[in-house]
Amino acid sequence: MIESLLKQTSNSETTSFFVHVENDIFQVVIIKGKKVLFFNTFNYKTKEDFIYYILFTAEQLQLNPEEFLLTFLNDIEKDSELYTITYKYIKNIAFYKPKYTMPKKLKLSDHSYFTLLNQH
Repeated sequence: MIESLLKQTSNSETTSFFVHVENDIFQVVIIKGKKVLFFNTFNYKTKEDFIYYILFTAEQLQLNPEEFLLTFLNDIEKDSELYTITYKYIKNIAFYKPKYTMPKKLKLSDHSYFTLLNQH
């Protein structure tokens, strides 16, 4: 996952904040240019746990939640409670836009299964 994100952000000097969501865990990857500034995996049970770890990470790296763009990957949709609570505190949210698109008959979002579809 990190290698794929590094390749896709290597031409940017802005800070990229990615959140890869799974069932009861998520990974935060923060990249600037060609450097990984932060990577960690967090376990969560509630939506409050989820947003706490995101905001705490941003605070530790001195990133202003009103300024950075948070990009979601994998198992999260706009109508989920995780998205809703995140949007309450972070206004700049996007879903990862891959180079590929999922076949519509699969009924999956384009940002789903990022890790699987970006393997080398």
